[in-house]
Amino acid sequence: MQNLIVIVYPDELQAEQVRLDFIKMGKEYLLSLEDAVIAVKKPDGKVKLLQMYHLGMAGAISGALWGTLIGLLFMMPIFGLVVGAGTGAVAGALSDAGINDNFMKQLASTLSPGSSALFVLVDSEITDKVMDELKGTGGKIIQTSLSTVDQEKLQKVLDEARSTAEPAKGQA
Repeated sequence: MQNLIVIVYPDELQAEQVRLDFIKMGKEYLLSLEDAVIAVKKPDGKVKLLQMYHLGMAGAISGALWGTLIGLLFMMPIFGLVVGAGTGAVAGALSDAGINDNFMKQLASTLSPGSSALFVLVDSEITDKVMDELKGTGGKIIQTSLSTVDQEKLQKVLDEARSTAEPAKGQA
């Protein structure tokens, strides 16, 4: 079952740090991370999406490989490489995997300028180990497909982290 979690942060740096935490948890098999995108609302009001996967580049590489192989069959490997890379880049750029870009831009347009939203799509449950890893990250959940109980547990972890982290900053 896929779960979508959207967490708002006051800046892009904090959202990027939490995204790196989710990627790390995925590598440690604590969760199955499908996609993690940061939407930043710029001071001029425009929304920029920072994708985890660059589909255009992946398409270009795949297309170049297949184009070269097909080009070798017809004794034109360079032509195959160029045509394959171009076709793959266009196909990759036009495809949309993971979270819908229009949805992310629409939701991020409601944010205040300078803030960011982290969109995380996981194909697993949010376990206690994941909750422990998210302590100290802050943020406010604005949308999720988690159950109400799981959403409240996650928000509580984020709130507790915020309240315990703030006194430590004042002492430093």
